[in-house]
Amino acid sequence: MSKYESISNEMRNRIKNSFYPIDQPLPDELSLAKEFHCSRMTMRKALDILVMEGLLYRKRGHGTFIVQSAIQDNHVHVVSNEIVGLTGLLKGKEIKSEIIKFEVQFPTTEVAAHLAIDTSTPVYYLIRLRIVDGEPYVMEKTYMPTNLIPGINDEVLHQSVYNYIKNDLKLKIAGTHRKIRACKSDELDQAHLQCEKGDPVLEVEHVGFLDNGTPFEYSFSRHRYDKFVVTSVNIKH
Repeated sequence: MSKYESISNEMRNRIKNSFYPIDQPLPDELSLAKEFHCSRMTMRKALDILVMEGLLYRKRGHGTFIVQSAIQDNHVHVVSNEIVGLTGLLKGKEIKSEIIKFEVQFPTTEVAAHLAIDTSTPVYYLIRLRIVDGEPYVMEKTYMPTNLIPGINDEVLHQSVYNYIKNDLKLKIAGTHRKIRACKSDELDQAHLQCEKGDPVLEVEHVGFLDNGTPFEYSFSRHRYDKFVVTSVNIKH
């Protein structure tokens, strides 16, 4: 094992064991290099591994932060570099939103854990059907902390929530953790996605986080099997 790989393993263990505070940047690369008796380049390569794994996020001019939604083993752990919402993904198409449910509630223990909050922090709970060019496309079940994303209302929900977060709240969305699975359609899918009983749906479990590593969204998107494709590009340098 190379020096930078062994350092990366140690840093990963430290992060998982809460050695570093999750709301503060990690020590700078020079300080860590001195601690591990290595060059700054070696230290950067070690941290690069954890950035690619979705455990760390670099914020230019501010340092390297822990992605809070990634530090527990039961969290969503598949990393995607796609950080736009459906409106951004399908530019040029007519997208409408039908609000099925919208309320404020206290989160379950599981939802609170994914959002790095406690169960006494209110969250929005919403179910939206997204209709693309007149066809039901995806059903989204979403939880967001009300104190972090204030001002969500019917007007926002009929537009792009991500545009509201970025343009109105001036928050920077940094990335996502996703897990994709195949499921059987349920009664809600059959009613709103026009699925037949027994049709499969593709469910995306998703945690979105801001540029300081704070999770702002925990959601489940259920896609018609004939309207969803996963494309992955891997480039060897």
